[in-house]
Amino acid sequence: MDKYKKLSDFLKKFYIPSYVLSPDHEAELVAEPSSSSSPPENPILVFVNSKSGGQLGAELILTYRTLLNEKQVFDLEVETPDKVLQRIYNNLERLKDDGFACKIRDKLKIIVAGGDGTAAWLLGAVSDLNLFNPPPIATVPLGTGNNLPFAFGWGKKNPGTDGSSVESFLEQVINAKEMKIDNWQILMRMKAPKKDSSNTIVPLKLLHSLHQVLPSDQEYMEDCKTFRGGFWNYFSLGMDAQVSYAFHSERKLHPEKFKNQLVNQSTYLKLSCTQGWFFASLFHPSSQNIAQLAKVQICNKSGQWNDLNIPQSIRSIVCLNLPSFSGGLNPWGTPNPKKQRHRSLTPPFVDDGLIEIVGFRNAWHGLVLLTPNGHGTRLAQANRVRFEFKKSAAKHAYMRMDGEPWKQPLPLDDETVMVEISHHGQVNMLATNSCSSKSMHA
Repeated sequence: MDKYKKLSDFLKKFYIPSYVLSPDHEAELVAEPSSSSSPPENPILVFVNSKSGGQLGAELILTYRTLLNEKQVFDLEVETPDKVLQRIYNNLERLKDDGFACKIRDKLKIIVAGGDGTAAWLLGAVSDLNLFNPPPIATVPLGTGNNLPFAFGWGKKNPGTDGSSVESFLEQVINAKEMKIDNWQILMRMKAPKKDSSNTIVPLKLLHSLHQVLPSDQEYMEDCKTFRGGFWNYFSLGMDAQVSYAFHSERKLHPEKFKNQLVNQSTYLKLSCTQGWFFASLFHPSSQNIAQLAKVQICNKSGQWNDLNIPQSIRSIVCLNLPSFSGGLNPWGTPNPKKQRHRSLTPPFVDDGLIEIVGFRNAWHGLVLLTPNGHGTRLAQANRVRFEFKKSAAKHAYMRMDGEPWKQPLPLDDETVMVEISHHGQVNMLATNSCSSKSMHA
């Protein structure tokens, strides 16, 4: 009660009473704003990855908990977003006759602070709940690349963690506009290994956004291991994912060396060199070229599948939903009107049900993105994409979804690993007026 009374009128716009968040706090109803008060204009739930940004994540949690109700601020290292949201929305359903709580539910917004993987994790949790009125989400750039925050105008530099910086961000949240973006599902299927077999082709480590399909699921197939996940920005395959995997592996081994964004970016660049990404034609075996690794097919909105020709020189392929990759660069660019007509290409909208597929030969090719009108090799736009991996000289491939890389074992016999990407609804984002993402409805 004392804390709420001492809050500025500005911070009261975001404050959520504890009894709305959990039935365990109903006894505090008399000590906080309730149905007799005006509901907050911009109630927020704050999710922070305390391990992101070196020490910044932990500092940001402390600041938000100091400024607001500490019970509306969640550390993702302590509790997963799906459990938090399920508990809160179950409680809101219980309070459906409480006018104050209902107004909070209708106006609710979410802030998530972390890297791209953290933001994607939160987006997936909101999407999986299938809420009638899902809250829009603002992203705080607390990682290394910060492609998701940058795409919606929140910047790519790690923010200040003091009270004035947080209040400045909250002011932006008030003025932000809502924007729908496409959600993309990834389905990965492979034959289940025999009990006496040492040949395992399941992912070496499951991501936050990748889960094994259960027998009760319609995608389940007997004698197969099937995994499902989702992404909102990109799925990549090849050399860029290999560099990202090396970076994440190094960070897990020596977390003390990754305390700020500048050092992280410098380490990333060094790994790009040591992994041979700049001189891929010399150090990168041809068996790792995309055309040698996989057969790629694309499907248009009418449901017709076609093989996609991948040039032999392409060593990295990116399926891109947002105009922000590798620290805010735009691999697709904007095709000129002549190319749009000739190849039936469209501008890269984030809500058109199409994903852009771009290829890169090496890191030097990627640096073209820094030049005016620079872009990668535009391969196609599609509603669905399918990769089929069979036995080859390569024993594994590197993959990455929204900042989370993994090392995918490939078949050693005649089996197939299939990865299919398909459109899977939309989610609501909060964007500033300076965001680079474009809507087809704007």
